[in-house]
Amino acid sequence: MVSLLSRYATPFITGLFLVSLVSGIALFFHWGPVGFHGIHEWLSMVLIAPFLLHLWKNWRPMTSYFKRAPMAIALGVSVLACIPFLVPSGSASGEAGGNPISGIVRLLSSAKPAQISAMAGKPEEEVIAMLKQAGFTAAAPDLQLSAIAQQSGKSDRDLVATLSKMKSK
Repeated sequence: MVSLLSRYATPFITGLFLVSLVSGIALFFHWGPVGFHGIHEWLSMVLIAPFLLHLWKNWRPMTSYFKRAPMAIALGVSVLACIPFLVPSGSASGEAGGNPISGIVRLLSSAKPAQISAMAGKPEEEVIAMLKQAGFTAAAPDLQLSAIAQQSGKSDRDLVATLSKMKSK
């Protein structure tokens, strides 16, 4: 069994890396089907197993890399390259940047049913009834949608998913 795993560790690293490479490029340029996101995430997680097998199989030669500067430099540069993606970005007005969809979710969550009904071209009572039917039991005209979700034991994400199913007139 050990020889079988050792024999396939490097080929699987190569294959899964190529899948991660292609799906990563497709995601970066917004090409291809929606499935690339799942492919990239899940198969990159699967890549961990053959990588660990490869490390185990080649542990002795690997340790010699850590005795020289190139490995330390490469690892340091790799970690430093991550930092800009982890630091919250801001605008000139001091507001947080980030994913615009998150901003839309925050905006929708702060609205009241009357505002949603105006956007959808439906009576407020119909919006409240639709929310209640979807399990938002606390739906009321005077509450913001985030409060309705919280008091109903649901998340803002559940709320937006429900609103996205609503048909406008």
